[in-house]
Amino acid sequence: MPEKSSTQIPFTTRELFEKGIAAVEKNNLDYAITLFMQALRLEPGYYEAREALRATQHKRSAGKRSFFKKFVGSASSLTRGQVALRSNPLDAIQIAEEVLNEDPGNASAHELLADAAMASGFPKTAVLSLEVAFKHKPSDRKLALELAEALSQLGNRARAERILRDLLRVDPRDTEANERLKNTLANRTLHEGGYGQLEGGEGSFRDVLKDKEESRLLEQQHRLVKDVDVATSLLTELEGRLAKEPDNLKLIREIADLHLKKKDFANTTRYLELYLAKAGVNDPMILEALRDAKLAEFEHLTRALDQNDPEYELRLAEMKTKRQQWLLDDVKRRADLNPTDLQIRYELGALHLEAGRVGEAIAELQKAQNNPNKRIAAMNLLAQAFAKRGMNDLAARKLQEALKEKLTFDDEAKELRYQLGIVLDKMGKKEEAIEQFKVIYEQDISYRDVMARVDAHYSGQ
Repeated sequence: MPEKSSTQIPFTTRELFEKGIAAVEKNNLDYAITLFMQALRLEPGYYEAREALRATQHKRSAGKRSFFKKFVGSASSLTRGQVALRSNPLDAIQIAEEVLNEDPGNASAHELLADAAMASGFPKTAVLSLEVAFKHKPSDRKLALELAEALSQLGNRARAERILRDLLRVDPRDTEANERLKNTLANRTLHEGGYGQLEGGEGSFRDVLKDKEESRLLEQQHRLVKDVDVATSLLTELEGRLAKEPDNLKLIREIADLHLKKKDFANTTRYLELYLAKAGVNDPMILEALRDAKLAEFEHLTRALDQNDPEYELRLAEMKTKRQQWLLDDVKRRADLNPTDLQIRYELGALHLEAGRVGEAIAELQKAQNNPNKRIAAMNLLAQAFAKRGMNDLAARKLQEALKEKLTFDDEAKELRYQLGIVLDKMGKKEEAIEQFKVIYEQDISYRDVMARVDAHYSGQ
C-alpha cells in the first residue's frame, strides 16, 4: 500500500485535510488534529496529512503539558499498539498517533509508528518518526538499521550509507550492517541512472518508482532467503545436539522456533508437542506458542490465496470460518487442561460472544470477572452479552459497576461509557445516555460516532 499525495486522494478526504489546514491557521489546534486524524483513518498513506498532523501536535504541545501528564496512559496504549502491530499495522499507526497527540516527543510511540509504517509500506511516514526516535537514541542499533532501510527505500542512499558506516565503525563485525551497506551501494548504482534520465528529460517518475519497488522486493527476498538459510543451518546443528540430549527442553523450544521462522508449521507443532510430552506438565506458555504457530499458519495460507481467483471471497470466508472454529476448539482444549485459568475463561467467553453463543459467553465471562487482570474487560463483555438478550437493566448495572472500579480515563473507560450510553438509549433514557456520550466527547471527539451523536442532540434542541 504506497503512500499518496493530495492528487491521489478522494475529494472528501482531501476536504478534511484542507479544513484541518484552515483550523491550524485559526489556531484551532484541537479541531485540526481531529480532522487530520479522520483523514488518515480514511487514507493511512496520505503523507501530507501525516506531516501536517505531526506539525500541529508539536505546535499544540509547546510548553503546555508536564512530562507526568504526557506519560499517564501512554504505557498501556503502547502495549496495545505492540499487540496490534503483529496483526494489523494500520491499527498500530493509529494507536501511536493517539499517544503522539498528547506527547509528540514520545520516542517509544515514534518507534512503534515507524515499525508499523514500514510494515504497511509507508517509508516516508516511517522516516518522519525514525528521525525523532533516532535523535533520542543515536546509539540504538535497531533504530539505525531501520532508518537506513527507510532512507534507502526513499532514494536517500547517501544518508543511509553514512548511518551504516557509523554502525560499522562501532562494530566492524556487524554482518547485518555490512550486508545492508552492500545492498545500499548496489541499489545506489542501479537507481542513479534512472534519476539521471529523469533529470535529462527522458524516462518518467513511473519508471523510476517501478525500479525502486522491484529493488525493494528483491532486497526483501534476498533477506528472506538469507534468514531461511541461517535457520536451516542452525537446525542441522541443534537437531544433532538433541539426538545426544533428548530431554533438553531449551533445545526443543529453539528448534520449534526455527521451524516457525522457516514457516514449517507442521514441524513447529511437532516439536512444541514434544516439549509438552517431555515436560510432563501443561505449560501455558507452550500451549500459547502452539496457538500462535497455528494462527501464523492461517495467516500464511490467507496471504497465499489468489486474489484474482473468481472464488477468492468465498475461499477467504471459508478460511476465516476455519480459523474461528480452530480458535474456539483450542481455547476449549486449554480450558480443559487448565480449568482454573481465568484468562482462558475470558478468551472462551469472548469467542462465544463473537459467535453469537450468548448463554455460553455469559457462563464463561461470569467466571472470568474474578481475574483481577481481566475483571473490567470481562464485565464489559458480560454487559454486552446481557444487552444481546434484551436484559438492558442488567447490562447497565454491570457497566456502572465496572466504571466505579475504573480509575483512569483511557480507551477502556471510553468503551464502558459508550456501551452504557447505547444501553441507556435502548432503555429510553435518552438524557442519561447523552450524558455518557458527552463525557467522551469532552475528552475525545473522534471516538467512534460520539461526535455525530452529541452534535445531533444539540441540533435537535
